[in-house]
Amino acid sequence: MTKEQIVQQALENFQIATQIQAFWNSNGMEQLDGKLRLKIEDEIFDFNVEIKNELRGHILPKIFEFNQKYQPFLLIAYRIYPEIKKQLREYNIAYIEANGNFYFRDRNKWFWIESNTPLKVEQDNRNRAFTKTGLRVLFEFLNNPQLINQTYRQIAEYTGTSIGNITHIMNGLKEENLILSIDKNTFKIQDYQKVLIKWAEAYQYNLKPLLKLGTFRFLKENDFYNWQQVDLKKNITLWGSEPAGDILTNYLNPSELTIYTEESRSDLMKNYKLVPDANGRVQVYQKFWKSYPDELTVPPVLVYADLVNQNDRRCTETAEKIYEQYLQN
Repeated sequence: MTKEQIVQQALENFQIATQIQAFWNSNGMEQLDGKLRLKIEDEIFDFNVEIKNELRGHILPKIFEFNQKYQPFLLIAYRIYPEIKKQLREYNIAYIEANGNFYFRDRNKWFWIESNTPLKVEQDNRNRAFTKTGLRVLFEFLNNPQLINQTYRQIAEYTGTSIGNITHIMNGLKEENLILSIDKNTFKIQDYQKVLIKWAEAYQYNLKPLLKLGTFRFLKENDFYNWQQVDLKKNITLWGSEPAGDILTNYLNPSELTIYTEESRSDLMKNYKLVPDANGRVQVYQKFWKSYPDELTVPPVLVYADLVNQNDRRCTETAEKIYEQYLQN
């Protein structure tokens, strides 16, 4: 969906929900997408506007920056998730969602509408690079960008994928202009951070749900708070998401523990005294890559992805630190 389509749908639903007149101007300030004028009773409110499709945690720092730099600022987005909205309200950032939901507060006015049903974000599954198999292969490219220049047979053997799938995946990456052809046999990732973010978003929908082994709690509650003392089997069971972010940056105090493993549920319960509990704070996923150095955590690419998908400010800040320290350049 284009930005113009998002604006049209958002303002149409907004005016139905609020009976407030809205006037859009696509000629906006530098770096932003346009201006919006709202007529509320007899008052006029003008905003500098940024438009997004689906707002996720990794974009929030830029939104906070825009809010400081381009007052009065308003965000229009096709869909904003509840945790993200909470953070926007904490920073008093006005927003309109495409379903008509609205938040705006100044000294004299306060609007907060959350009664409209969220619109479904359509996922584009046509590109084979972002299917569950494609995501596994692209994960290995992000971990080791030189792998992309091996023969298709070598890539297939390394990733445990058929040569036919590698062909489709490479073609998909080329179609999206995510890899750049240097010469006939040499490629490079065009914009590493852009590809990383796109992988993280697709991973959350298309692969991660298939890896879920269960939600648990420790038999002894203190083991949660002393998680760093838990003796995980190296290369078999690894910390991910928040605990991995803490290990890599010493910046995050985990509110939830995530584990990626090759162990069975029964072995996990036996080895780490875990008990299945739908309300538990230990999330367990199947490990989907074959090899990684002798470390306590999953690869930084996966730590980054899981943290930005948490839609939490502290997790997002930790993800940015991981990108700067482990993934940049």
